[in-house]
Amino acid sequence: MRGLGLRGAAGLLAVLLAVSLAGCTDGEEGEGRLTIGLLLPSRAVPRWEKSDRPLIEKRVKELCSECRVVYANAENDAASQRQQMTSMITRGVSALLLDVVDPKALRSSVHAAQREGIPVVAYDRLAEGPISGFVSFDGARVGRLQGQTLLKGMGARADGGGVVMVNGDPSSPNAAWYEDGARAVLRDEVRILKSYDTLGWRTENAHDHMSAAISDLGPSAIDGVLAANDSIAAGVISALKSARVTPLPPVTGQDADPDAVQRIVEGEQYMTVYKPFRLETEAAAAMAVALARGNDVDSLVTTTVDSPTKKDVPAILLTPTAVTRETIGRTLIRDGVYTVDQICTPKLRPACARVGLTR
Repeated sequence: MRGLGLRGAAGLLAVLLAVSLAGCTDGEEGEGRLTIGLLLPSRAVPRWEKSDRPLIEKRVKELCSECRVVYANAENDAASQRQQMTSMITRGVSALLLDVVDPKALRSSVHAAQREGIPVVAYDRLAEGPISGFVSFDGARVGRLQGQTLLKGMGARADGGGVVMVNGDPSSPNAAWYEDGARAVLRDEVRILKSYDTLGWRTENAHDHMSAAISDLGPSAIDGVLAANDSIAAGVISALKSARVTPLPPVTGQDADPDAVQRIVEGEQYMTVYKPFRLETEAAAAMAVALARGNDVDSLVTTTVDSPTKKDVPAILLTPTAVTRETIGRTLIRDGVYTVDQICTPKLRPACARVGLTR
């Protein structure tokens, strides 16, 4: 598998626009009947409602002015997502964008969509069954970035130090993808003292895991924490602070949530992984619109991937970036994800000034 770096982002967006608009004529019959079903997994992770949904809806409308998006959020429940997908299949959507809660549990639903001639694009997480495409960030790269940056943050303690891993939800294929990438970096450098799976990616579950690790190991044994995403990092840091652990060990994250960026400025969280969601949503919207129109996606894809049930799935894998205090300005601020004012509240202005985040 090969990903697409940020250097190629402008070129990718140009191709996505050109290909998706190909075949769209003023008099195209049935244009008004094209409907994209969007199924997102939860509200526990802020990005789904704050970034992915509005960006996808906006991009679909830009690519196909008479298309519409019907939306459902599964609240991290596979049974609910099956029902939502069945409803969309029944109403005859033209294509589905599925960010799957549980790939095995939704496999039969993907087959049901295929029987009705409805293409399914796996979004962010690799679904099982006869999917037509996959759009995501390179999960192995995400994990490697977390591991590499954690070692940097640990400094001298990276040589044989003790790390606690607080991983994602085991029902998500991305959780294992991230963990495998991180372990590939960490295994020969540090000792993995504890490793937890965090159901639902929930902050409160991560808090409980970290509290248990502190109780079992003692705070002095923990030199770093590999937290799979920013919601998990929030629970980890809350538990460390509740146990009055000082100084805080470096803690990783992912998604560049605004609260996480502020924690990084404050020095509570060491890093996050920035995944430009606009690129992901642009690619997913283009693929879904193309398939809804009956077009192929050969000109869109950058690679193929294998799922447990299907080989050579056409895919677009984008490249993530590690963000620390020193790089917020030339990543998140530069790309317009946040303004300095959004990050640097009055309380944080002194810390922001120390890392060069000023207007």
